Amino acid sequence: MCLKNYVSAEISAFWEITLREEFTVRTFNKAALAASAAMLCAFSFTSAVRAEDTHRPECFSAAPDNAKVIKYEKRDGPYKVAFVNGFAGNDWRVTAIQGAKAWAAREENKAKLSEFTVVSVGNDSAAQIAAIDNFIAAGYDAITFIAVNPTAFSSVIKRAEQAGTVLVPFDNVLDTDAIVQVNENQFELGAMKAEAVVREIEKAKGKVEGSVLEVSGLPGNATDRDNHLGMRSVLDKHPGLKVVQVVGNWDAGTVQKVTADAIATNGNFDGVMVQEGTIGALNAMKNAGHPVVPIGGDAGNGARKLIAEGKYPGITAAQAPVMSAVALEAAVSLLEGNALPQKVFLPIPNKDNAELKEGTDYFPNLPDTFYTTTGYPNCFPVFTPEELLGQTPDNT
Repeated sequence: MCLKNYVSAEISAFWEITLREEFTVRTFNKAALAASAAMLCAFSFTSAVRAEDTHRPECFSAAPDNAKVIKYEKRDGPYKVAFVNGFAGNDWRVTAIQGAKAWAAREENKAKLSEFTVVSVGNDSAAQIAAIDNFIAAGYDAITFIAVNPTAFSSVIKRAEQAGTVLVPFDNVLDTDAIVQVNENQFELGAMKAEAVVREIEKAKGKVEGSVLEVSGLPGNATDRDNHLGMRSVLDKHPGLKVVQVVGNWDAGTVQKVTADAIATNGNFDGVMVQEGTIGALNAMKNAGHPVVPIGGDAGNGARKLIAEGKYPGITAAQAPVMSAVALEAAVSLLEGNALPQKVFLPIPNKDNAELKEGTDYFPNLPDTFYTTTGYPNCFPVFTPEELLGQTPDNT
């Protein structure tokens, strides 16, 4: 039942609506409700999420600490949907844009969309918020986005709620439980890479000691923060390890430079962990004559090719860029009146480096920039390389 149905002249200045069956109690200002008669209704369940409470739990799996289900009143389609990207300067983001466009181009999804727009605004939260506000003002039904900053969006969330616009951030998510967010466990992703490197160091040396290089991502957002904390949760348990940290900005060229500088300053490392841009670290190591050591890296095609050729032990693990398509799937599902966990965690695609297989895990005939994790099969058929490479990363 929609909250707008309760607004009347007889009601006092504030409504208190108690949503039964494990619902939270919220207080709403009558004037704000009346001004936003088109507002969608969001119901927040506060108990632990059960599979039977949510839509397609095989795809939209609740995070272990998720405590809410969010559901909006059903809205008739087709829908106007936008994807507001921030930074677009690496292969992962390019593939995320291509994945969103490939999802929208599939016949089963195309019929649900009256408009689909993609814009990239750079690493500027004010510019991203302005773009989201523009789409809200233009009457868009839903907006997905990769947040530039995890804490800057509280006001735009309120404006979207008043306008009836569904927001679904993914990847770099927000420090809020007010809206559905799609992600992988970024802390676990960082820990997974560090654990693989530590395990291989111990296997080679009989103990965990030496120096390791951590190449972090783009500072100031939740993904970089949580990946870093995950790595350190493992590394800090081993006092025999010296950790050298450099900032790679998730950009292969930057990663190559900072890795080369780190090797020149510190000498060889016993292990290397990279959030994104692993091919840059591998190229720097090759140019410096660095020995083969354990690598915890991403799943870029170029990185996996070099790892397989050089027989680097460790793991390649990454969130699939086509998480962008899952966020769109979530947005449309919410518009269709389905309930989803507030915090959706997708599985982390990963592969032991020793088990990488040509033609399955990396592709010699495809560009180094191609990202090898091309989908989440529990959500929809994975994208073919042709589907992704047939899309441009340009604004539409």
